[in-house]
Amino acid sequence: MAHPPEMEFRPFNRWVSWVVPSFVVVNVVLFFITMYVNDCPKYSFSCFARFLGRFSFQPLKENPLLGPSSAALEKMGALEVNKIVIQHQAWRLITSIWLHAGVVHILANMLSLVFIGIRLEQEFGFVKIGLLYVISGFGANILSSLFLQSAISVGASGALFGLLGAMLSELLTNWTIYANKLAALLTLILIIILNLAVGVLPHVDNFAHIGGFITGFLLGFMLLIRPQFGWVSQKHTYVGSSAGPRKSKHKPYQYVLWIVATVVLIGGFTGGLVMLFRGANGNDYCSWCHYLSCIPSSKWSCNSQQLLCESMELGDKVNVTCLSNGRSHVYPLVDDKSSRVQRLCSQLCS
Repeated sequence: MAHPPEMEFRPFNRWVSWVVPSFVVVNVVLFFITMYVNDCPKYSFSCFARFLGRFSFQPLKENPLLGPSSAALEKMGALEVNKIVIQHQAWRLITSIWLHAGVVHILANMLSLVFIGIRLEQEFGFVKIGLLYVISGFGANILSSLFLQSAISVGASGALFGLLGAMLSELLTNWTIYANKLAALLTLILIIILNLAVGVLPHVDNFAHIGGFITGFLLGFMLLIRPQFGWVSQKHTYVGSSAGPRKSKHKPYQYVLWIVATVVLIGGFTGGLVMLFRGANGNDYCSWCHYLSCIPSSKWSCNSQQLLCESMELGDKVNVTCLSNGRSHVYPLVDDKSSRVQRLCSQLCS
């Protein structure tokens, strides 16, 4: 009896990546909008690359990443704990994922997103990777809000660490289908450790990195689970050919990991949000956790500077004084006085 012609067997589908490139476009567009809102020449007495006009950067002493002021980022939806808890602006837990502090910041994050995200989207599809990215960023911001309450935070780093965490859990839960699995595991762990180590430098929100990584790690067990090769092979076997006993789609340990990850993630999100909206400070429950985000040395300090200023109107001018370092300067008044004073305060205190 003649058999049907052999067909190419591909156990898993390959997807066309479009959601990750779309995320890159959204981040870049929002950065240009942020720079337009920032309008350095209008609100600041000095700007870097002033020839760019409204899109010129804040002074490098204020923002060395070539970007807007903290006031502009806050207006656009940066993560700021007081506004989330006191003013009930919970949407900042999502909007801050799409904002960046400067050209250097967005360039590093978007290159990482392209290199990591496109490969994952091709393997697992746009729905799973889109959810993984957004939920990981959300989890990153919850942990950041609990431990870093004296500064604003923006960036896609937490979501990117979520993708790294998902890559690790995907390798573990689909362990039996990979060749050279130990080498892949050690390489991935080394990359993760090196990236987390960079987070102990000042002005880097390592709590967002850790929160995103943990969230992505748990989501990987839930979203990126693969069926066994034996089950896939039987699914593609032609009718009439000899096949052995029917194999189960997943191994028992995969189901266990899926259940445990689901319970831990839901419990962690619920507990974190309850603590956040009750005004809790994570440092009160963990006296050493602040070292996870910054380790002090003779080269730098980990104390975040409070941007507190007082202003006094002097006719058609306003005198702004930074309370933390005593610097003072007189500026002409404009219509949008409160926004301008906030931006000038950021410059004086930097």
